[in-house]
Amino acid sequence: MPPRPEIGNGSAVPAVSSDKSSTPEKGSVILPATSTLALMEEDQQEADPWDLPELQDTGVKWSELDCKGKVLHVLTGIGKLLLLLGLLYVFVCSLDVLSSAFQLVGGKAAGDIFKDNTVLANPVAGLVIGVMVTVLVQSSSTSSSIVVSMVSSGLLSVRSAVPIIMGVNIGTSITNTIVAVMQAGNRNEFRRAFGGATVHDFFNWLSVLVLLPLEVASGFLYKLTKLIIDSFHIQSGENSPDLLNVITDPLTDSIIQLDNKVISGIATGDPATRNKSLIKSWCKTETNTTLSNVTVPGPENCTSAVFCWWDGNETWTLKNVSETIYLERCKHIFANTTLPDLAVGLILLTLSLLFLCTCLILIVKLLNSMLKGQVAVVIKKILNTDFPFPFAWVTGYLAIMVGAGMTFVVQSSSVFTSAITPLVGIGVISIERAYPLTLGSNIGTTTTAILAAMASPAETLANSLQVAFCHFFFNIAGILLWYPIPFMRIPIRLAKALGNRTAKYRWFAAFYLILCFLVLPLGIFSLSLAGWQVLVGVGVPIVVVAIFIIVVNLLQVHKPRVLPPVLRSWEFLPYWMHSMAPWDRVVTAATSFCAARCCCCCRCRCCSSTAGDQQGEKSGDGILNEKGKIEVSHSMMEIHNNPALSWEGEPESGQRNCPRTDQQSTHL
Repeated sequence: MPPRPEIGNGSAVPAVSSDKSSTPEKGSVILPATSTLALMEEDQQEADPWDLPELQDTGVKWSELDCKGKVLHVLTGIGKLLLLLGLLYVFVCSLDVLSSAFQLVGGKAAGDIFKDNTVLANPVAGLVIGVMVTVLVQSSSTSSSIVVSMVSSGLLSVRSAVPIIMGVNIGTSITNTIVAVMQAGNRNEFRRAFGGATVHDFFNWLSVLVLLPLEVASGFLYKLTKLIIDSFHIQSGENSPDLLNVITDPLTDSIIQLDNKVISGIATGDPATRNKSLIKSWCKTETNTTLSNVTVPGPENCTSAVFCWWDGNETWTLKNVSETIYLERCKHIFANTTLPDLAVGLILLTLSLLFLCTCLILIVKLLNSMLKGQVAVVIKKILNTDFPFPFAWVTGYLAIMVGAGMTFVVQSSSVFTSAITPLVGIGVISIERAYPLTLGSNIGTTTTAILAAMASPAETLANSLQVAFCHFFFNIAGILLWYPIPFMRIPIRLAKALGNRTAKYRWFAAFYLILCFLVLPLGIFSLSLAGWQVLVGVGVPIVVVAIFIIVVNLLQVHKPRVLPPVLRSWEFLPYWMHSMAPWDRVVTAATSFCAARCCCCCRCRCCSSTAGDQQGEKSGDGILNEKGKIEVSHSMMEIHNNPALSWEGEPESGQRNCPRTDQQSTHL
């Protein structure tokens, strides 16, 4: 009697039939069969979380609407569009007020940082100073104008200004990263938004890591821009056109107006600006210059020997004396305030962040309601589709031009990149398309600076233009490094890895911001104050260890056999040194303690919301594995109205979000 075939492992049992033709012949092999359900589950096991969600056409077709329905549909669409434009307007104005608030809080400190010329001679110190000052004032235009003022006054050479400009380029990318953190309520949206924002950071950091040593060794940016300035006889022109500012200034100027000359005066060592407020009180003034008799300490201070005489123990001379006549007070809210700059800055900082968060949440919700049906499919297709072969490569460069043009229109790279960050989060723009748009934004903001530099007086025109051209060619060189060759688009891969990490441990986003834009620049700056010997002695070992860890990680993934057995994994280290799980438990315990003390009044509703969120994450999104992939279970095969633009695990009506408990968060 032949042995009975085993059941299991996907093998099929032959059916018993009286037909001889169905009986397997002697010596024949029964081939294993696989369940179709198992095949479907296997295909869905490794769903890439970075794939754009499918936008379902769930709306009622236009042909199926009656006359009244069509009119209501059109009016609703127009109303939503007007509301979206209004929210975008308030969003941009909030960014402008946020920049003013940061200048009030840290503007004078930024001027003091620029004041130490001996530290600025160190290129590494100049780089981190550019980062810190731009983070403090939240405006690359303000930082660049301070650098131009110092170069024009002779306090800083153009060669020393180049590393500072590189740091300014890094510091301006913090704004859209902060905007991305505000989408942390939804795990997948947060992953895409944070990756789309930090691709800007990684591009700037990688460009600096390559181009700063090259600039220090060869001075190629300085020599190239010097050649351009000397070759063309550029005449002083008009101010750069105000495009977006014409629309936003009426609102922002009614809230606060600042005198940016105070920061530049502190940086250039003007003692009159030391105790002067940044808040502008008089908007219309007139300066009269008259030739008057004044006393001077000694004959060497006279304007000339002819106009120098003595009257007793006093030395007199003729000198031009300027007198400022105040004609009209400003009409903004804080024009007559007696509060110090720090207090006004903190008030504006709180209010601007509140309006910024509110506008961003409403914009995302409104986009979710508008981007449904065929409209969403068309928009997504237009933004992310390449040109047909063989012109597919042109699409990215066209996106760079679009990013540069849009940034020139809004005159702020922070505004443009912050505006596309929510679109990346909800899945309308892919990170691969956001990358060239961001690179174009870097170019657009430098063209605005070039036009502003061309409006400088004739005596400072050459230096102003050379600094602006250094900024421009730095970004061009970075694009040539990290975009034309697809293999070299490393910022995209790094941003995706960071997005996966922050999606799993959301607190890591705050850690990243504090480390990259505060702790690291402050640490390098402190070492620079101690001298270049201390900077090299401490910095070189840290850099060597970091490079060693990166190389070992790459070899562990691609060629583990090359490594000795001990280094094929990091298991020989303590668990907290190679895993985020212990740190996550510490952060979760701390947040749970704060939630228990601060949110006890809404504990019941919070717990019900957390349970719904966890259930949604496990059933709708699957469980996040260590590689950042989503393991999808069979229970996710259900129909939703629009899974692309709905919140996974969105709680039912009446529930609210709150911090997770320790037990719940350790599995996220």
